[in-house]
Amino acid sequence: MKKAFFFFVVFAFFSMGISAQTNVKVGDTFVINEVSSDNYKYIKFPKSSTVIKKGGVADYKLIVGKKVEVTSLKEKKDGTTIATIKLASGKQFFKSHRYVTVDITKAIENKELQ
Repeated sequence: MKKAFFFFVVFAFFSMGISAQTNVKVGDTFVINEVSSDNYKYIKFPKSSTVIKKGGVADYKLIVGKKVEVTSLKEKKDGTTIATIKLASGKQFFKSHRYVTVDITKAIENKELQ
C-alpha cells in the first residue's frame, strides 16, 4: 500500500513538472515557424477569402519568422489553453487582422510557434 501511494505521489509531481514546462503568461513572445504547405493547425489564421475581403494579402510567407506577443489567455473546460496573440511590431496579420487565436500548448508542441 505504501509503495502504491509513493508511486502516485511521484507520478503527480512528475506530471506537474511536465505541465510547468509549457507555462505561458501574458506578455510572452514567440516566433511563428514555417509549416509544410501553409497548414497551420493550431494557429487560427483567418480564411483567405476573409483576408481578401478586408483588403489584405493572403500570403503566409509574410508571417513566417515574425515575433508575436501573447495578449490574453483563456482556459477551456477540457484543459486546453487558448491564447490571443498579436504581432510584436504592432502591425497586422496579412494587413487585415490585428489579433488571432492559438491553442498555445499544441502549437508549441507541433513547432508552429517557437
